[in-house]
Order: sequence, then C-alpha cells, then structure tokens
Amino acid sequence: MTEQEENRDKIEKLTGQLCRLIKKTKGSDAQIEALNYIRSLLHEVSPLKHHPVDFVAWEKTENIECNDYNPNHVAVPEMKLLITSIEEDGFTMPIVTNPEEESIRIVDGFHRRQSLLTSNKIRQSTGGRLPVTYIREQHRNRNDRMATTIRHNRARGAHDIDLMSNIVREMTEMGRSTEWIMRHVGMDRDEILRLKQFTGLASLFADKEFSKHN
Repeated sequence: MTEQEENRDKIEKLTGQLCRLIKKTKGSDAQIEALNYIRSLLHEVSPLKHHPVDFVAWEKTENIECNDYNPNHVAVPEMKLLITSIEEDGFTMPIVTNPEEESIRIVDGFHRRQSLLTSNKIRQSTGGRLPVTYIREQHRNRNDRMATTIRHNRARGAHDIDLMSNIVREMTEMGRSTEWIMRHVGMDRDEILRLKQFTGLASLFADKEFSKHN
C-alpha cells in the first residue's frame, strides 16, 4: 500500500468516527455548530479556500443583519417566485456576508433572508438558520463591500437608480476616484456622470476627470 493509499484509508476511518460522534450529539443546534466548526477547519486546509463558497456555514437568522445601501429591489411576483423556489428546491445559493464584531452583515442575499422571515415552511426547514458565505478579507471595508454588492446585483441585471446614485455619492465623498468606481463597480464614465447628476450635488463634480463632458 502506498503512502497516499494509507492516508486515504486513515481519512476514511477518521471521517466515519467523526460522523458517528456527530450523530450521537444531542440537539440539532449542537450538531449544526459542530458541523460549522468542522467545515471551517476543512476550509483552512482546502486548496480552494480563496473562493468564499468553499466554506458555507448555517448561521442563526437573528445574527444576520441587512446593509444600509443595497440598490436591489425585487418586485412582488419575483419575490413570491423566490419563496416558492426555496420552499420547493431548498437553498441552492448561500447569502454573501461580511463578519463583524457583533453581527454578520449581508452583502448580497437580502431577499433570500426575507424569504425565510416570510415563509414558515422555509423557517421550519432550516431551524431558523441561513446558509452564509463570507467575502474575502481584502473586500471588507465599506467601499469594497458596496462594490461587491453592486457587482452581484448588476450581474443579475437588477439595481435601483436612487440607491445606486447614493452609493456613487458616498464613494466619491469618501475619496474614491472615478477610475476606482469604473474598475470595481463596472460602470463607464457616462453612467457615473449621470448618477452624479441624479444626486443634484454640485460638490460631486469637483473631479476634473469630467471636465471634457461639461
């Protein structure tokens, strides 16, 4: 038997023992917390750990909070369909979050959380927990989180112009250049200009990069 075969045999035996211990653990909450812990440790040794979806944890809904800038709105028919989809197919996509000191902040997936709060069937099926993954550490400041949210929304073709304008305003006021917004949010200059115009704040046009449009 080769060393690789011996290691695989040991892993299989240890995995079997671990599964039996989890089954013996009393209470679904204790089992879920144990599994979250095990998955987090496996994630640390995973060759794919640079992808957030490599580690999905089931977190209690009361620990998960919304952000204050999400520019994505879902119409009533689509929201009903989302609820039906999760009721019938289960959660097939985790909520993207940012871990904070006292809570877990949603970056993308607000309406998936709302579906659980709306549907008793969904809430009962998960024990009041939501599947979450955590964004990369280098994207956890507010500007980068906003850009991550917009990228997720725009990839699905959904965004609200009022909130998008507010995000551009906030990024500009926090010192982010037009180039940074273009690169990280996927907008062109004209789109950023229109959103700045939509805010009606003259201070946003101090950026000389827009002089050729004036």
